[in-house]
Amino acid sequence: MSSENLKFEVQAVSGKARRGQLHTAHGIINTPAFMPVGTAGTVKAMKPEDVAATGAEIILGNTYHLMLRPGAERINRLGGLHRFMNWPGPILTDSGGYQVFSLSQRRTIGEDGVVFQSHIDGARVDLTPERAVEIQHLLGSDITMVLDECTGWPVTEAEARASMELSMRWAARCKAAFRARTGYGLFGIVQGSVFPHLRRDSAAALIDIGFDGYAVGGLAIGEGQETTFSVLDATVPSLPTDHPRYLMGVGKPADILGAVRRGIDMFDCVLPTRSGRNGQVFVRGGTLNLRNARHTDDPGPLDAACTCPPCRHYSRAYLHHLIKAGEMLAGMLLTAHNLHYYQTMMSTIRQAIEENALDAFADTFEAEQAVGPDVSETPPKT
Repeated sequence: MSSENLKFEVQAVSGKARRGQLHTAHGIINTPAFMPVGTAGTVKAMKPEDVAATGAEIILGNTYHLMLRPGAERINRLGGLHRFMNWPGPILTDSGGYQVFSLSQRRTIGEDGVVFQSHIDGARVDLTPERAVEIQHLLGSDITMVLDECTGWPVTEAEARASMELSMRWAARCKAAFRARTGYGLFGIVQGSVFPHLRRDSAAALIDIGFDGYAVGGLAIGEGQETTFSVLDATVPSLPTDHPRYLMGVGKPADILGAVRRGIDMFDCVLPTRSGRNGQVFVRGGTLNLRNARHTDDPGPLDAACTCPPCRHYSRAYLHHLIKAGEMLAGMLLTAHNLHYYQTMMSTIRQAIEENALDAFADTFEAEQAVGPDVSETPPKT
């Protein structure tokens, strides 16, 4: 048992990869797990029941966006985020720390916290560690994230150290503000940019405070996959083996597989949903751009081996037509396929770990990537 609040069980290993279960107030999460991003209380272009149908067991919401609109207190009065958005399963909420990075032109950071200028109406918004935890409590988040500063890239070692140490002070304040109860947990976030000793110092500081899970933040912001993996190699061994580990904001399928092989249990990323809305789909061997004219007369599915409803019922030609015509159904169908692809990949990874065969799965995956996706359809007529 990883903590008094959240029960985490490692059931099998394959190399450094772990197959586990995380027990929350709203259900069990099988790990390694991918969390679709539902920033404003919705996974874009998807109904909650359709998200669940892809195999997703947990989704992510965002403190910053929800506190601005419709407001955490309003959501709480309406029964909490689960009821408000009709999602019965677990929810993890980002603390707003990523917006400290992404909205750098609209915020000021100080020891007390962050002052934002709302991107909606320009109003001043104060977000302290205590307020971030309070908002997530009002939302009813199963997993609350500490408020942190997502260190930018590139960055000097001195800047990374100062940022990391501020985040650790905020983490201690978040822990003090968190209301512990069974089935609900608080995750700390390791920072330190690309500097291994800073990452280890950050992990040690968080372990000393004591959290229900440990996230690795501040990656996938431009440093490249090789650097991301090297940071994980330096960081993950410093994290407790009996707690869940979460790599924030990652990522591409190859990134996820590589991180799983380094001992990461949980992931989130906007990539499958954002790509689907923009005509890009994930298939065996890579990605397809459905805007490309080569799909105009192709009667085949996106992926012949995929069992998702879009692959069973719609052709590449039809999906290409929807995109070119600007129909919203295109984003809905392509997003559904992408989320199904990601969840199927995670399910297959979990099975491979159970069978101690993750290396074999990785070899097959890499071989498919080397060949590339099937684009052998009939060329468009001229």
